Amino acid sequence: MKILHRALALVLALACLSATAQMPQGKYLEARNSKVAVILAHGQGLDADSQVVSPLRKAIHKELRFHTLSLQMPVLAGQRTPELFKAYASTFPDAYTRIQAGIDFLKKEKGVERIYLMGYSMGGRMTSAFLADHPDASVVGYVGVGLTAGGPDPLNTNINLHRVRVPVIDVYAEDDNDAQFAAYRRRFLSERFVQVPIPGAKHDYRGHERQVVEAVLAWLRKQEQR
Repeated sequence: MKILHRALALVLALACLSATAQMPQGKYLEARNSKVAVILAHGQGLDADSQVVSPLRKAIHKELRFHTLSLQMPVLAGQRTPELFKAYASTFPDAYTRIQAGIDFLKKEKGVERIYLMGYSMGGRMTSAFLADHPDASVVGYVGVGLTAGGPDPLNTNINLHRVRVPVIDVYAEDDNDAQFAAYRRRFLSERFVQVPIPGAKHDYRGHERQVVEAVLAWLRKQEQR
């Protein structure tokens, strides 16, 4: 009987262990009692507290009281060359694993029910590809900032967005190549897909952080009022 009890206790312990989800590497801000979260993915060669994602994660947490989890995405060393860009395709499975780990952590450990996914630059390529390949992921909306196209599948954000069915806000720098990529996406415009240009901004959005923040906050508020 004691052996049976010990075996049962071990099974229960293993079940409890499998039900937990560890936080992936990144920067997390908790919003107690909130059922809403935003997962953010940074640009190429950057980190979880770098340009674009840093002001967004802090403002969303402070002003909307949502959980924010800015993930550390895969980074490849080296100078930015066409070869390095193409090599990033090999990191996408790892990126998907990190995004899913973030979703699992927020849902299982923090009781989050509604998750938005955000990506900037290379992070936009990774997150849009994740949504294209995982249509049943627990994501209710997508925030893209500085979305860039070009390259083969899964690197081409514009191709990925053809297969994304959740509501989308597409924020782009009006005075940079971002605008050229965004011009292609005008064909997606609908009640579900909106674009917001940031006048005077370049791809790094330095000096225009608040405009980006305000556009994203307004869109998130609107989504949560539906």
